[in-house]
Amino acid sequence: MDSRHSMRKVSGLLLATERRAITGLASLYATRMLGLFMVLPVLALYADELAGATPLLIGLALGVYGLTQAILQIPFGLLSDRVGRKPVIAGGLLLFLLGSVVAAGADTIGGVILGRCLQGSGAVAAAIMALLADQTREQVRTAAMATIGLSIGVAFAVAMVLGPWLAASFGLSSVFWFTAMLAAVGILVLWKLVPPAPRRMRHRDVGIDRQQLKVILTRADLWRLDLSIFALHLVLMAIFVAVPFRLLEAGIGAERHGLTYLGIMLLAFLCMVPLVVLAEKRQRMKDMCLLAIGAIAVSLAGLAGIGTGAWALFAWLLLFFTAFNLLEATLPSMLSKLAPAGAKGTAMGVYSTSQFLGAFLGGLLGGFLAQQWGLPAVFVGSALLAGIWWLLMLGMPAPPHLSSEVVELDEDQQDDALDTLMASFAEVAGVEDVLVVPEERLAYLKVDRRRLDRDALARLVRPDQDRGN
Repeated sequence: MDSRHSMRKVSGLLLATERRAITGLASLYATRMLGLFMVLPVLALYADELAGATPLLIGLALGVYGLTQAILQIPFGLLSDRVGRKPVIAGGLLLFLLGSVVAAGADTIGGVILGRCLQGSGAVAAAIMALLADQTREQVRTAAMATIGLSIGVAFAVAMVLGPWLAASFGLSSVFWFTAMLAAVGILVLWKLVPPAPRRMRHRDVGIDRQQLKVILTRADLWRLDLSIFALHLVLMAIFVAVPFRLLEAGIGAERHGLTYLGIMLLAFLCMVPLVVLAEKRQRMKDMCLLAIGAIAVSLAGLAGIGTGAWALFAWLLLFFTAFNLLEATLPSMLSKLAPAGAKGTAMGVYSTSQFLGAFLGGLLGGFLAQQWGLPAVFVGSALLAGIWWLLMLGMPAPPHLSSEVVELDEDQQDDALDTLMASFAEVAGVEDVLVVPEERLAYLKVDRRRLDRDALARLVRPDQDRGN
């Protein structure tokens, strides 16, 4: 192995400060999402404890956090550029804690709705990701972001088990009190475990760029992915107005809902992994996406029509969550491949906003359908939407098999030389898209790694500054 490859291998190892930052921020993100998700499988079931509860208002309580998240996540991210990451994250966690306390003390559905609004107003996801980018080098940032993504998946699975157990043992309010405790722990983690914040920098792979926003919003292929995450979380939130009651109808008591979800989640994860590998290795992203959407539509139709059999219910939910997990894993990967060079952060911001709006409208839709036509209507309506979603995705071109690279430019290069680098990078075999940002001394590339001429790329910059993302 030559010295350049040896150096590249060493540069990809995590530093101690990076390891602390990734561990702290992933745990912070996970505990926050755990608190938001825990109410999902229990609120509809225990809403008879709340004065004024109707299916529509229960759906609003489930999804309203998504509205405040969608409105505030980008402003909070931009605010963190001005006043600092940690103060913004701490403020968001305090809002989350306050919302949890309000919901825990509420004896009306209106109080729970207010609490969920406050929980969602602690929209610090963008600030957390920006702090993670501040704390990590480009060559390890992809792994760092993947750790955050994994923590969200784990938090969702744990929430589906822990929420029902807490509610069955100590009542609905205990779920919100536990969430408040998680927020307090999160503040301690932020100040004690996460290293001191370095100088704040712009990160086009994480942050929002206003100039790129118009380009992202006019790309039909990216719109389809935004539509997909919107529809996925809309359907998820809608059906949890009805799923807990389906479990009761199947003879599964509320105290056993957590174990039921645990079995489903574990099996769904095991079923999902080989499909993700197939999608990535065989470049079948679009096929797996269509397969998952079709599976969601079929599972929802099945949930609408089943009787009271526990095994049939288990099978339909397993199919749903396998498809759900598959899309949660593959949609961000597709987005990364399709986003223009240097615009991944902006594309992800629009994508996340679509996700939260889907959660909000899904809660409203599920509550409305349940109130007007009963629980089966929730599944029928969601299945029809999934069918429309499948048709809209059918015409999407398969995403190219591209990866993102961030290359640090030589500090000694003259600015006029930097202006010509974009054309030089574009001539390198395997480079499909490039954005050179002279003021940042960085080049953002989209490359086909199977064809990439790394020697030619290295000749454009100093070898020890070549960094992959």
